[in-house]
Amino acid sequence: MNQTVIFSILIALLILNVLWNNWPGKNKTKESASGQNLANDANTKLMQLQAYERLVLFVERIALPNLIARLNTPGISAREAQVLLTQTIKQEFEHNITQQIYVSADAWKAVKNLKDQNIYIINQLANNLPPNASGVDLNKLLLEYLMTDKKGNLYEVASEIISHEAKQVL
Repeated sequence: MNQTVIFSILIALLILNVLWNNWPGKNKTKESASGQNLANDANTKLMQLQAYERLVLFVERIALPNLIARLNTPGISAREAQVLLTQTIKQEFEHNITQQIYVSADAWKAVKNLKDQNIYIINQLANNLPPNASGVDLNKLLLEYLMTDKKGNLYEVASEIISHEAKQVL
């Protein structure tokens, strides 16, 4: 009789186990959590890619040759051009500051370094001009600097870092 009772208990436990694992709604919770994780991963990747995309655009917008071409205003002084260029860089940076949440520390550091370097170059070269220099004089000096000093092309390095990391997210 003991064997029959033990056998019956084992059968009952086996049936309960099968019923429990197949209970309606139990697997759906696991499946929906799994599906939710996949959706969250996809959304996170999408947000990261969008952040990298925005930062590539930012880097291109504050690249000194592009900035000069876009903001070239005849008739302004070198000092006015200096203020216009540096304020534009700062505004562009502030507009994109939240993207740092979605990118690596290295990518964000490259972006910040580019911003800081561009402002530094503009200010240094503007300070070397005579007080009556025009905005055109400053723009020419900036472009000459970029053609002779490879440090002026930091935007290419920043763009490569961002692009490389974006490809890793894919």
